[in-house]
Amino acid sequence: MLLKEVALENYTNIPAAVAAGAQRIELNDNLAVGGTTVSRGVMAEATKYTQEHGVGLVAMIRPRGGNFIYNDTELKIMEADLLQAQALGVDAVTFGALTETGDLDTEAMSLLIGAAGGMSVVFHMAFDAMSPEQQATAMDWLVEHQVDRILTHGGPLATPIADCVPQLKATIKLAAGRIQILPGGGITADNVDKITSALNLKQAHGTKIITY
Repeated sequence: MLLKEVALENYTNIPAAVAAGAQRIELNDNLAVGGTTVSRGVMAEATKYTQEHGVGLVAMIRPRGGNFIYNDTELKIMEADLLQAQALGVDAVTFGALTETGDLDTEAMSLLIGAAGGMSVVFHMAFDAMSPEQQATAMDWLVEHQVDRILTHGGPLATPIADCVPQLKATIKLAAGRIQILPGGGITADNVDKITSALNLKQAHGTKIITY
């Protein structure tokens, strides 16, 4: 069975997406910039609805659009949002932090994983901002720190997902079953079966992965 995770903005379309067969929701504000953290009220209602309907919920923890290099104040905001998500009973959270040189910011990530306190952690498309060498090092660290999944497009978002299949295959090989690889970015209801078959994966992510 193929698990389809749909990225949604705020609460509005959650009931329709669940009715149309979404098994997991990635909850965002401001998808135009790649997603940021929703308000507490939105998070609370989304958590309640998805729990009542047996659907997984992944909350985006990102204080702004732009790069993934965060200062201390931004990390404090993210930490507070993580504690909030935990208090509300959110299943999973997704975030990522990088250094000025494009490496994984292990100090920031340690802080954020600590604040996640047992929630499932997903490393988002900040992964695609790293070079393949940096990705390999980052993946080892993420595995060691019990991160569950990496969401990746397999290249720049402007590149069609079909053209990223070779890089995604390389990432899956590198993961070697140690961490889940979740392909996303340009996966639609029309191409999801083809992409997941090519990658031999049972889950995928997208804003248009289901039609409703």
